[in-house]
Amino acid sequence: MNAVTQTREPAASSQQEAALWPPVDVIEDNTGITLYADLPGVPRDRLSLRVEGDTLLIEGDVSIDVPQGMEASHAEVQLARYRRSFTLSKELDVDKVNAELSQGVLRVRIPKAEHAQPRKIAVAVG
Repeated sequence: MNAVTQTREPAASSQQEAALWPPVDVIEDNTGITLYADLPGVPRDRLSLRVEGDTLLIEGDVSIDVPQGMEASHAEVQLARYRRSFTLSKELDVDKVNAELSQGVLRVRIPKAEHAQPRKIAVAVG
């Protein structure tokens, strides 16, 4: 069973500006899931990670320092914001989410709830 699924993003509106989808790898094991999102240029203070109901939302604003008096003569990427959302299964314990941002990669670990963890059952000799 998949513990996380991609959520379709709503169309950009006046309240919500257009954003890039960061590439994300999702790895599931017996104890939970780990997401790795590539967010180059997003500092920790411009990153928002939150759970709303069963949805995990990742948002970040790109901040690239350009020396004073200089401007880019060419830019491949015109958008300066990342946004991605995922629907989380009820198997996951959203109260125990932890995250780390290192060198432009966000690592999010969400453990499975205790009731969904594999457990060994002792068998008594009768």
